[in-house]
Amino acid sequence: MRAHLGDQLVVDGAATGATRRDGEIVGLHHEDGTPPYDVHWSDTDEVTLVFPGPDAHIRHLEHGPGEIPAPVSPPSPDEARQQTGAGSGTPPSDGASHPGDIGRRLAAVRRRQGLTQAETARRARMAPQYLAYLEERSADPSLATLIRLAAALGTSVAALRGGGIDLPPGQGQALLDPQLRDLGPEECRAHLSTHGLGRVAVSTPDGPAVIPVNYEVVDDAIVFRTAPNSAPAAAVGTEVAFEVDHVDEAMSQGWSVLAVGPAQAVTEPDAVRRLADRAHSKPWAGGEREMWVSIRPTQLTGRRISPPDHSGH
Repeated sequence: MRAHLGDQLVVDGAATGATRRDGEIVGLHHEDGTPPYDVHWSDTDEVTLVFPGPDAHIRHLEHGPGEIPAPVSPPSPDEARQQTGAGSGTPPSDGASHPGDIGRRLAAVRRRQGLTQAETARRARMAPQYLAYLEERSADPSLATLIRLAAALGTSVAALRGGGIDLPPGQGQALLDPQLRDLGPEECRAHLSTHGLGRVAVSTPDGPAVIPVNYEVVDDAIVFRTAPNSAPAAAVGTEVAFEVDHVDEAMSQGWSVLAVGPAQAVTEPDAVRRLADRAHSKPWAGGEREMWVSIRPTQLTGRRISPPDHSGH
């Protein structure tokens, strides 16, 4: 039995010519197109790993001359045991500790990289329909699938799984001969990007405070929303420091950007409306946070740490 991505796996019923189940093959695990397959079933809308039995056959779609299945890695033994075969009719086991988290992280990383589902699926050597399923449904993909996706997105399996979400960054093993490089202003602006999560350092009546805020970059100014009389609002009328960084625990490398400049409240109605229209998200802290604060950097510095054989770009 050999198949291509997009072919149909048909499980025959007891009656002659009857179809008991059918589904689209969205993932291959061998270069020659032999089983097992990741199958998107039409009756349950689920994706399972399938080792077809004697009651199953392939309904081929039309393929171009010489086209061969995309090479992919085999599934992990654990997933092979967890997933069901074509004949069982049992829904797949959902082993995810936080259903949907992996899909949300996949979609977020993909969008941050500016990649479409089709391009990401091509890089990860899987069907776009399968990637869409992983992003949109509660799923527990195999380690092999996560490795391919992490490589395609330039991230780590641990990051996609959210394994270090409750740990402080920087616990990975230190590099033996790290390369520490200062970032130029344009590189710093590129790392700030257009929006994200950063930390603003302010002086409050209770002492210094560093508060995480969701920010936007508009016309070279860093802007964020907060509530009047909140700790971030104490930045208004003072010079503050604002930091954004990223750490890759798996590679023991990362970068940090520090912006220093005066903070002012944005009160002009048209300017407030413009900022609200361009906002990518609401503040994670929730609640009424309609006071906009703008920081226009007078100093912009950054550093990158990377292995000695990396250029740092």
